[in-house]
Amino acid sequence: PKDVQFKVGRYVGPANVTHRTYRPQTKADPRRIEQALDLIAKAKRPVFYTGGGVVNAGPEAAKTLRALVKATGFPITSTLMGLGAFPASDPQWLGMLGMHGTYEANLTMNRSDLIIAVGARFDDRVTGRLDAFAPHAKKIHIEIDPAEVHKNVTVDVGLVGDLKEVLTRLLSMVGEAKHEDWVGHINSLKGETAVRDIKNLPDSGHLYAAHVIHDLHTLTEGKALVVTDVGQHQMWEAQYYHHETPRSLITSGGLGTMGFALPAAIGAKVGKPDAEVWVVVGDGGFQMTLCELATMVQEELDVKICIINNGYLGMVRQWQEFFYQRRYAATPITGPEFEKLAQAYGVWGATVSTRGDVEPTVATARRQRGALIDFRVEQEDSVFPMVPAGNDLHNMIRRPSPIVETSAD
Repeated sequence: PKDVQFKVGRYVGPANVTHRTYRPQTKADPRRIEQALDLIAKAKRPVFYTGGGVVNAGPEAAKTLRALVKATGFPITSTLMGLGAFPASDPQWLGMLGMHGTYEANLTMNRSDLIIAVGARFDDRVTGRLDAFAPHAKKIHIEIDPAEVHKNVTVDVGLVGDLKEVLTRLLSMVGEAKHEDWVGHINSLKGETAVRDIKNLPDSGHLYAAHVIHDLHTLTEGKALVVTDVGQHQMWEAQYYHHETPRSLITSGGLGTMGFALPAAIGAKVGKPDAEVWVVVGDGGFQMTLCELATMVQEELDVKICIINNGYLGMVRQWQEFFYQRRYAATPITGPEFEKLAQAYGVWGATVSTRGDVEPTVATARRQRGALIDFRVEQEDSVFPMVPAGNDLHNMIRRPSPIVETSAD
């Protein structure tokens, strides 16, 4: 009743709050800690595999993870949701793994003899075909939720507990080991990636999304808070914007929410008003919530928008190209002149179609209070590598190498 709603009362909360079924265990079993340390000491080809749980566990957990990785000298990879928990500039970093993960990350996982999974859940986008996943590896799984341990992949040691607490205990007892042959092999894999990477190739007159994201990272010095939508641009962002700190990437991950980026970026800017916030979004997803430009303007929020405009629902188009003989059904899309749309809302806008214009346009956008850039990128470019659904993690479709050069070069 309305009269009750208008009454003023004093709230007295419960002294203790318990959940009937969820009672997390924060301290791992000491015997399992010893088992994990034994596996770590014996490993010849180890790798850390981290996920969004590291980010969710808080900044101190991420700091402890970094210390443990440096103490062991092991290479480290991450899922999309875990990016930023470990600095991408570190030489031990392999990049993201999984369906659109790096060549070196996926092959390192496949050829390892020990996987230390930290706050990750062995999702099918990471494992590929389960019966072929890391066939020679022992597996340690550090996880707060016991229901996740052994759920998708049977592991050798499950360490159920608070991430920071478990990592701190391991850090206090682990020793550094030299794995020079393993590190050398991984470096050769990185070289294989470099000679195929489109960002390293001469300007051919075409504008690729990789150019845009790479240059955006360079110009912002990797310090922006980036919010992505869902699709090809999301994967290119994960590959080419190298995150150094937790929560510098906001993405809807497995929810696959087109239209997420702009409203989420508005929330991110309100939550962190001093951050440089960039939206990275496709032309399809942006049209689902572009009305939020009005909110951005009304609330006087300084949000920059990078539209990766290829005239398609790009990720679906890529699958149609690879697996359905280019039968582009319902994937070509039309859209407005985004620059003019931005100006109609009173937002500074620009259109870019050549690589040489990327840097000066981004530099100008950074000086505006709110900006939108429509990047007209190559229409039929694809995200590489790609692990086709149901395939082995190491069985990747790779970008053809257009130059004759070896990884040693």
